[in-house]
Amino acid sequence: MHESSYKIPGGKFVKIKLEISLGKIVDVKILGDFFLHPEETLQKIEDSLVGSTAVETTIENAISRILTESDATLIGATARDIAKTIIMAWNVT
Repeated sequence: MHESSYKIPGGKFVKIKLEISLGKIVDVKILGDFFLHPEETLQKIEDSLVGSTAVETTIENAISRILTESDATLIGATARDIAKTIIMAWNVT
C-alpha cells in the first residue's frame, strides 16, 4: 500500500491510499478535509481510477470528467491536487 499526503497551499489537506499492481491502480482511497457534494461522487471517482497508469494528466482528466458528469462541487481542492497526490503516492517506495 502506497500513501501520500499533500497540504494544498491556501487550501485543504488531501491523503491518498493507493494499491498498484503491474503498473496500474488496483485500489485507491481519497481522503482529506476538502468538501465534495454530492459525497457519493467520491466513490465514483475512486472506481473510475481503477486500471489507470501513472500519468498525472490522465488521472486529472478522469477526475474532472466524473465531477462534470455528476454535477459535483469540489471545495478546497481541485482535480489537479488529487491527481498530484496520487502520483506522489505512486512514487513512494
